[in-house]
Order: sequence, then C-alpha cells, then structure tokens
Amino acid sequence: MNQKLLHQNMPPKRVRHKKITDRHNGKEQIYYEIRKVLSGTRSRLAFLLLALVLGITLYFALSVEYVNEAGESERGPAAVGSLRAAQKAWSGYLEEETIRQVIAENRRINETPEGRSEQIKESNIAYGWKQGIAEIRRLLNCSYAEAFRSYDYYRADSLTEEAAGAFYENRTRLLQEWLADEAGDQYSEAEKAYLIGQYESLETPFYYDYRKGWTQLFTFAPTVVMITMLFLGYLVAGIFSNEFVWRADAVFFASCHGRDRAVAAKVWAGVGIITAVYWMVMLIYSAAVLGYLGADGWNCPVQTEQGDWKCFYHLTVWQKYVLIAAGGYVGCLFMAGLCMLVSARVRSAVPAVMVPFVLIFLPSFLGNLESAAVNKILGLLPDRLLQVGTALGYFDLYTLGGRVIGAVPILLVLYGIGAAAVLPVVYWCFVRS
Repeated sequence: MNQKLLHQNMPPKRVRHKKITDRHNGKEQIYYEIRKVLSGTRSRLAFLLLALVLGITLYFALSVEYVNEAGESERGPAAVGSLRAAQKAWSGYLEEETIRQVIAENRRINETPEGRSEQIKESNIAYGWKQGIAEIRRLLNCSYAEAFRSYDYYRADSLTEEAAGAFYENRTRLLQEWLADEAGDQYSEAEKAYLIGQYESLETPFYYDYRKGWTQLFTFAPTVVMITMLFLGYLVAGIFSNEFVWRADAVFFASCHGRDRAVAAKVWAGVGIITAVYWMVMLIYSAAVLGYLGADGWNCPVQTEQGDWKCFYHLTVWQKYVLIAAGGYVGCLFMAGLCMLVSARVRSAVPAVMVPFVLIFLPSFLGNLESAAVNKILGLLPDRLLQVGTALGYFDLYTLGGRVIGAVPILLVLYGIGAAAVLPVVYWCFVRS
C-alpha cells in the first residue's frame, strides 16, 4: 500500500519526456523554416551570385605586384614572398635612427641613374628598390605634410636626416594646427582636448612590420560586408511575407502553436541564416586573404598604415579586425531584422528588400550637405557598422554625460541593443497579423 502511495506521489516521467519532445520539435521547426528559405531556386541563384562577387573581390584583394630587378611586374606567390622579404628587412620599432636610415635610403635611390631617369623602365627599377621602405615612406609623406589634410607623394624626397626627430611630433602638431584653423568651429573645446590627448597619449615609437595581408583585407572588407548584407536582406525578406503570398496564412495561424512557437521558429530561422551566412563569408574571405598574403603585422598599431596614420583610436591591427568583423555582424543583424520587420508588417517582400539599399546608399547622398548637425547624424547611421574600418578614420565625436567618446563604440552598443530589440518586435507584429 505504501509503495503504491509512493509511486503515486512521484513525478511522472512523461513530463520530462514532453519537455524534451517540445524542445526537439522547436528545433525541427527552425530547421524547416531555414530549409524553406534556402531550398528555393532564387535562393540558390542568390548564393551563386554571392559566390561570384566574393570571388571577384578576392581576385582584386589578392592581386599584389612586386617589381623585380629588371623593372618588370610580377604576380603570384613568389611575388608575395619577395615583397614580404623586402619589407621584413625593415621591421622593428620606428625609432629616430630607423627614420634616418629610411630617409637616407630613399635619397640614395633617388640619386642613382635609374632614380633620375625619365624612362619608364629605369624608373620602375628604382621603384623596385624602394619597395622595402615603401610603407614607411608613405608615413613620412603623412608626417611631414604641409597641412593635416594634405598629402604629397614626393614629400619624402625632399627630407634630410636631420628632420627624423620630428616624425612623431609632427603628427600632433598638424592636428593642433588643423583644430585651431580649418576645424576650429567643428568641435567644442572638450572635443579638441580629447583629440589632442588621444594623439599625445599614443605609445611611441610604433612597431612596424610587413602587413600587406591586413592592408588588402581592410581595403575590401566594406565591399564584402555590404554585398553580404544585401544578400541577407534578400534571403530573409520573404520569411514572413511568403505565408501571405502563398495564401497559407489562415492555415499557419490556425495550426497548433501557429501564433507562438511557429512564429518564434521563423524569427530564430532568420537569426540563424544571418549568423551562418555572415560568418561563413567573413571567415572564407579572411582565410583566403591572410592565408595567401600572410598575417604578419597583426600586433602593429593601426597608425603604421598610411590610411590610419591620423586615427585617434588606440588600436592594434588585430583589434581593428575584430571591430570590423563584430561591427559587420551587428550591422547585418540589425538591418536584416528590419527587413523581417517590414516583411511581417506590410506582408510583402519587395519593400523589405529595399530596406538595406536605403540604409546603405541614402547616407552617401546626405553626405553632400555641408552641415555639422547632419554630420553628427550620419556618424551614427547603421551603414557605418558595415564599414567600421573606414569609420575609424572619421573624426566623429559625441559628448555623453560630460565625456567625449568616438562614434565606433557608440555604434556597436546602440545597434547591438537595437538588433536584440527588433526581434521581439518582429515576433509581436507577425503574431498580431
């Protein structure tokens, strides 16, 4: 009798079995929604187009030239190896003595018959001799420029070794002159002090190394991320609207759990597609570029590249890559979430597909307006997340709670929260359809 009572008081095993079954059915529903999106002919053609565009982008990213001793351009793995060896010979800290040596080497080559020649082949031979110091030479052009916003390719040719000591000082001096004159009314005194403080607190001397792989990767990363975003917008635009297009909405909502688990499965399917496709493309692109050109220079300051010489963020190359990858993912998740929201709200995929186009290309038109207020707004639009590498070079500053901060950290937090918030809104809109 006691055994029977004990048995009756024990929790039935079928409850746990039901939870496991529900969890299993939920995953199956998500997989089913993903298969519906990916199995269509249009989706397959879209994947082929994405692969084609990625292949073309990689072709340009991997197209690195090396000029040999005969003044002829070479391509291929051997050329990459030769360029790497030439620039590796100058790797190390860019101290005053190193800058002196670079200036002296540049002048020595200019004074050779090949360096003075106006014939193309002779000139190419002299250019080939400069390939080892080419990146440092570009930094000299930036440091010793006449103005903060100017760049003269031949500026390094007029330098003498005595100027080497001002290499880092010039960077801050040019900024101060620019803030006092041309950009005097663009920033508050607190923002000016912040920029100057960022420049002065940057650790010097910089460590320099061959970093062609990262340079090429950063150059074409915005193209890869934006193309991926447009592709993702096309994929997820029909997740919700297709139920209405196929006249299946009545059956969908009348089914068991049609207004809860089935809708949640659609939302999670969209998130799964966005996550899987984005990181697949980004990892393939990164592995191809760095695998072919090398990942050397990952620990160098970003300021050792001409395009980032003026950057006020204190970052190394690998940290910049993390920001680019993370920013691209957050941007894609937010924009694709808006695509799903429009799809669920208006019951059509066409307006949903237009969302990423508007968010990506509209800022380029607004950028022509000469207005400080407009620039502040443009600095926080989601398209900047798709090109974080470029955004790091902009002087977009905001004052929050009395503290000056750059736009990039704000973008990551703002749209990270936005991406997390838009998904429940998508669920709510479709449930109430």
